[in-house]
Amino acid sequence: MNATQLGGRIPLTLLLLRLSVFLVMLMWVLDKFVKPEHASQVFGFFYGVQGLGNIVVYAIGAVQLIIILGFVLGIGKSITYALVLAMHGLSTIVGFRQYFDPFTAPNLLFFAAWPMLAACFTLYYLRDYDRLGTVGK
Repeated sequence: MNATQLGGRIPLTLLLLRLSVFLVMLMWVLDKFVKPEHASQVFGFFYGVQGLGNIVVYAIGAVQLIIILGFVLGIGKSITYALVLAMHGLSTIVGFRQYFDPFTAPNLLFFAAWPMLAACFTLYYLRDYDRLGTVGK
């Protein structure tokens, strides 16, 4: 395969990665609006931030929604891609206890965070090549 053929494949691959990462992140954001009490429990258990009220959870969800919409549209790639990488990286790391007990339900599911983290890194690292379906530069 020559460089021209490979170059044509990269944007499609990055688009599919971006859409799939967006889908996961969107579900996490929607959870904050649909079940704010669940999000509050997650913040308490994993981040040690207890008793977040619905308004705070909604505010966090609104900020994250703006970030992931910018991400999926390719707006401000250096910032939005880095923020998505940071958000997912943090959520991957705070689940560290689950990695030590993988066969207790639902801990095995936490391992799916690692390939997604790699996808987030790939998108950030190759952001200049991610042009298909973007409105940003």
